[in-house]
Amino acid sequence: MKHDNIERNVGILIILTMLAISAGGLVEIVPLFFIKETVEKVDGVHPYSPLELRGRDIYIREGCYLCHSQMIRPFRDEALRYGHYSLAAESKYDHPFQWGSKRTGPDLARVGGKYSNDWHTQHLTAPRSLVPQSVMPNYPWLVKTDLDYSDIQGRMKALRTTGVPYSISQAEYDKNVKEFGADVAKNLHIPDAEKNLLAQAQAGNYDTNPEKLTETDALVAYLQLLGTMVDFRKYDDDYFAKFR
Repeated sequence: MKHDNIERNVGILIILTMLAISAGGLVEIVPLFFIKETVEKVDGVHPYSPLELRGRDIYIREGCYLCHSQMIRPFRDEALRYGHYSLAAESKYDHPFQWGSKRTGPDLARVGGKYSNDWHTQHLTAPRSLVPQSVMPNYPWLVKTDLDYSDIQGRMKALRTTGVPYSISQAEYDKNVKEFGADVAKNLHIPDAEKNLLAQAQAGNYDTNPEKLTETDALVAYLQLLGTMVDFRKYDDDYFAKFR
């Protein structure tokens, strides 16, 4: 009877609903104020270089995240197939993150270095030429389309406002050298973004055509980075170590 009275009284129902929501929210939020860091410190994780950043933007633009997640869950079958489970720190510079909720294709969190640049280029152009059972669409235009990097500094500055430590001043650059090392820090310096993008593309030759800078160069550079920043041997526990 009391429950029936509450449901019939809109004012009381609203108040009790708000109290229930508030209690649930406090249980989830309050503990965060007593944790020193909600994202663990993991050596090796760093922001994307200009070329990798453009590749990630193309990855999102083409909807790759709709079929490929980038979050390996801490289950035995996932460890056997993909490797170490995903760490929160691996996504600390992702805006938005690419965890995903559906896998039509395999998880890509550890795809970096698993295949050659040639393989990725061919797979993006004609997936079934390498994986006959694949349902992935063809993306032949990527290797034919010149990479537009005219706004790369603007993209980096936008991410800088979210907390990604891309540098503008010499002091910020020096701080990144101390945090990430000189090789990484130079790629995070916004004034040199275009020069660094071209240098990485030329050195990596990701689309296997050194004469042309294409969207495939950027996308493959991004894919080849995934899962390679962290030495997971340092973070393996006894349970997951036996599956590697």
